[in-house]
Amino acid sequence: MGLKCSNVAAFFSTHAKTMARIKYYFDTESSEYIRVQTRTIDVVINAIGLFLFSSGIAMIILVAYSLIIKSPKESRLTNELKEMEFNYSELNRSVVYLTEILNQIENRDEQIYRIVFGTEPVNYIVRHRARSVEKLNSKRLKVIDILNTEVDELKKKLYIESLSQDELFQLSVNKENLYAAIPAIQPISNKQLDAIASGFGLRVHPVYKVIRMHFGIDFAAPIGTPIYATADGEINSIEEKFDTYGKMIVMDHGYGYITRYAHLQEFFVRVGQKIKRGEQIGFVGNTGLSTAPHLHYEILINGKQIDPVHYFFNDLTPKEYEKVVELASIKNQSLGN
Repeated sequence: MGLKCSNVAAFFSTHAKTMARIKYYFDTESSEYIRVQTRTIDVVINAIGLFLFSSGIAMIILVAYSLIIKSPKESRLTNELKEMEFNYSELNRSVVYLTEILNQIENRDEQIYRIVFGTEPVNYIVRHRARSVEKLNSKRLKVIDILNTEVDELKKKLYIESLSQDELFQLSVNKENLYAAIPAIQPISNKQLDAIASGFGLRVHPVYKVIRMHFGIDFAAPIGTPIYATADGEINSIEEKFDTYGKMIVMDHGYGYITRYAHLQEFFVRVGQKIKRGEQIGFVGNTGLSTAPHLHYEILINGKQIDPVHYFFNDLTPKEYEKVVELASIKNQSLGN
């Protein structure tokens, strides 16, 4: 009995598997089940369809996975990109900051320093040439290229400004030397403003008693009164002309300025010696063609003798200057040649 049951179960199992693989359809005309004939092409098409469907599902799952979960490489690249964006932002901020500072320096250069030193401003085309060329094409460049362009532009501007600053420094040195070289004080102490005996211009000659050109200012003072250099310079010559200027010191101050100190009693400087303004160079005397102890003082600019009265501005107030000019303008007799 047990054997028969197992045989029946095996029969139905085999038959069920066979029925699962074989398909039938019911024909209403003949009222019979007719077996469906499966063609090879149908099997191939069904297989392809199943493959495409499975592939589509797999792609959808893969895309969804990639969107939700990034790979280690993608995560690394994302972090690197964020770091680059941060660095670019910082560099760009630094370039903008440095550009603003440079613009301020350029403005001070143009509006203050060059006006003070009396020189022409830097040519506009030279200062802005690189900037205009690079900016036209900046829209086509990548982010890093734009930054590199801005940095290159900043370097060019800094180079041009450094040249300008070098020039201004040299101008400042020259200006300082120039101011020191301009005669600016009286050659003897004359606080009471009573030492000027004769001024620059046509005066009566003390010996020949004729009107002749007097090329300096005579300061009447006792013999031995100290004489001071009126500007920085170098002792150019020490002369003794007893038929004219007597003992005389000639100083070369540079920039075309020469001063002469005549009718000295004594001096204690040597040719080639460097002298500062206000430094004593000798003593008042009565040597040469002179009728009384005094200092004959001259200023020459580029070889031309000029009125020294206009070069006492360092030690005179406006009122004192007016008095000195008035005294020097008196048409009297000079004290010497």
